[in-house]
Amino acid sequence: MSRLLPLLLFPLLFSCAGKEKIVHPTVGDVTESVYASGKVKAVDQYVVYPTVNGILQHRMVHAGDTVREGQILFELENIVTALNSENARLALDLSHENSRKGSDKLQEIEMSVNQAKDKYQMDSIFYMRQKKLWEQNVGTQMELDQRKLTFTTSKDSYLSIKSKYAQTKLQLENELKRAKVNFTIAERYEGDYVIKSEVSGRVYDVLKEKGELVTPQTAMAIIGASNAFLLELEVDEYDIVKVHTGQPLLVTMDSHKGTVMDAIVTKIYPIMNEQARTFKIEARLVHPPKELYPNLSVEGNIVIQTRKNVMTIPKEYLVDSKYVLTGNKKKKEVKTGLMDYKKVEITEGLTQEDVLHLPK
Repeated sequence: MSRLLPLLLFPLLFSCAGKEKIVHPTVGDVTESVYASGKVKAVDQYVVYPTVNGILQHRMVHAGDTVREGQILFELENIVTALNSENARLALDLSHENSRKGSDKLQEIEMSVNQAKDKYQMDSIFYMRQKKLWEQNVGTQMELDQRKLTFTTSKDSYLSIKSKYAQTKLQLENELKRAKVNFTIAERYEGDYVIKSEVSGRVYDVLKEKGELVTPQTAMAIIGASNAFLLELEVDEYDIVKVHTGQPLLVTMDSHKGTVMDAIVTKIYPIMNEQARTFKIEARLVHPPKELYPNLSVEGNIVIQTRKNVMTIPKEYLVDSKYVLTGNKKKKEVKTGLMDYKKVEITEGLTQEDVLHLPK
């Protein structure tokens, strides 16, 4: 339901006989507002969760500490992961060595390629020479065939070794790529055991101690901005259509009793909490007090509209939403306008001279 902040006090008249409370309509302002309640949150406030299971080995921060983005908060035990990371690094170094130009593995095949090339070129010369001699009727057919066979064999051997060299080089390059990927994955896994701050700000609470087992469902700390706060409030589903960003908001806190603070609606989350049947909104304080802490309770009224210099009566003097008891204690029908939980605007049916009785 909507709840409204009282803005006016009504003149009350008391009869001497029965101490009955009677009033006259009065002219003033009436404000329609929507009630909201919630809490204070630090800007960028979040709960720190690990991404892996592990034993908390080192805690680097305490509640109240200031931290910078990327600063290490916790370290989990990661012996196996560290060994896997070292193995991946060694494999990467070996792949780098094997794939570089002039490495032992490539140099051996390069020598075979060069030897096969030299033999292929020499056999080619011998074959062409023998072929010219044969064209001049010098030599025998057998000698020509022998030279041709030797040349063909050398050529095939050279092309085969050359292809093997290209395949080996490609294989070593692929092994290097795989080693880089494996090393990156191993580093990432190892990094999961080092938990860092996602924002620069303040550690508001540390929830785990050294030696405790943690899982991805374990809250370890609460972190947020150190000197910037917002209000996170819930609005009933029946009122959410009246609420818009930029609307003023009057809020009170139990920690600052007697103080009404101005705020502005800055964000409306576009989905309803089905269990509570409420919508979450955010607001910022126009002039925040010096001392604020996360999770302080907040109540507020979002100002929807205000009408000035209108006739109003106390809400408890309205009967069945459209009648009042006048001086003769008879029901009189009136038309109403805006109302809050203290006052009702009367648009027709009364004057300031009318006397109203409180219904029993």
